[in-house]
Amino acid sequence: MSLFNNTPAPATRTLRVLAHLLSYPDAELRAHLPELQAALHDEGALSASRLAELDALIERLHRRRPLDVEADHVELFDRGRGTALHLFEHVHGDSRDRGPAMVDLCRTYEAAGLFLAPGELPDHLTVVLQYASTQPPAQARAFLGEIAHILQVIFSALLRREAAHACVLAALLDLAGERAQAVPIPPEPALDESWEEPLAFGGCSTDGQSRPGQPQPVRIVKNATGARA
Repeated sequence: MSLFNNTPAPATRTLRVLAHLLSYPDAELRAHLPELQAALHDEGALSASRLAELDALIERLHRRRPLDVEADHVELFDRGRGTALHLFEHVHGDSRDRGPAMVDLCRTYEAAGLFLAPGELPDHLTVVLQYASTQPPAQARAFLGEIAHILQVIFSALLRREAAHACVLAALLDLAGERAQAVPIPPEPALDESWEEPLAFGGCSTDGQSRPGQPQPVRIVKNATGARA
């Protein structure tokens, strides 16, 4: 079945393609790579230079051995906080604010008539992009603008690792009306350190939280009037 079976609004297909390019590159996804590439070019929502970068990524995913492609994806996105695709990892870390933020985001999806499949987390970037692709162009652009600061962080972490997927984040920033540029990011802790269990009664991690006296990060929520804050 085709991944695109309806007539989308501007950038709808592009957002869906970018979501797929950040997904786990299993056999089904790799089989659809030519279709994904054609959709990007047909919609024409990105610049020629950005399309060329995405073409190179698609060619890389198609050309390399499947096991290598899958292992690279796990190493890149599942074994480090800097490149994590869970957006609230970059905002709330392990703090207690993460749970309520997840609930708020689920409510945003449900208000649009969208419901998560079992096991899906609402703040994963692929899920966020699928939601954005269902919104009218102006609202989708504004929504991406709200998370642009997080996209810049992930983009910068991917650049630091010289990862080909950095062009996907750059494309998202283009669609948000932002310039993709490297921003300062702290060095990532060693994997063993980041997964270390906290001491009993040691409290939760403060990674991702503002210092006392500073404004707290804005959550992605939807109010009764449909505006976001």
